[in-house]
Amino acid sequence: MILYPAIDILDGKAVRLLKGEYDQETRYFDDPADAARQWAEGGAEYIHVVDLDGAKTGEPVNLGRIERVAAAVECPIEVGGGIRDLQSAGRILDAGAARVVVGTAAVRDPEFLEALIAERGAEQVVVGIDARGGQVSLAGWTESSGVDVADAAAELTRRGVARFLFTPIEVDGTMEGPNIPELIRVAGATDASVIASGGVGELAHLEELAREAPANVEGVIVGKALFEGKFTVREGIEALR
Repeated sequence: MILYPAIDILDGKAVRLLKGEYDQETRYFDDPADAARQWAEGGAEYIHVVDLDGAKTGEPVNLGRIERVAAAVECPIEVGGGIRDLQSAGRILDAGAARVVVGTAAVRDPEFLEALIAERGAEQVVVGIDARGGQVSLAGWTESSGVDVADAAAELTRRGVARFLFTPIEVDGTMEGPNIPELIRVAGATDASVIASGGVGELAHLEELAREAPANVEGVIVGKALFEGKFTVREGIEALR
């Protein structure tokens, strides 16, 4: 299982939100590229980046910062936040991302998702399923779709999605443990790869994921626990083994 250190960018800074609330932020690095270098030096195989401003506005905002992050490390990065048309996806990939993470648009605009997969290939596309109360949340976690997360995963798989990122918002940033039952439910609805996100606060949480997650869960995103020094990237990688 792959450890994905996370870098969330808000107003150009590396931050973490609590339960997806924009007014509950903690700032850690003025330059997100400094965080990326720290994670890469610790052995990160892949880095997960979110443009929080983009997620809220509906188009990429922090492209310059994303370019700096991609240039600062040799490992690949994936980027989400505000990618809702082919042009935005292209700008993110041209900025140095290996994969784009699409959330709201994958649910609201099937034609866009189909065109993106056709143009870039399924391996360059990750569909983010963010959940609040078991339902898909949209627009930077500010709206509920009323669609069950497992149903969404099954339908999106039929539309050609090869990789999902699943985040239960209630545990995101809490460091109180991942929502494994919901992860199992979503992973069980698809044969695509799934990346888990949210709630990891200690090495025991990673060990639990490694033991209990279905075989198609390929990795886990960790943000706040790394920024807070609960464990290192290297220790996290070892725990997942």
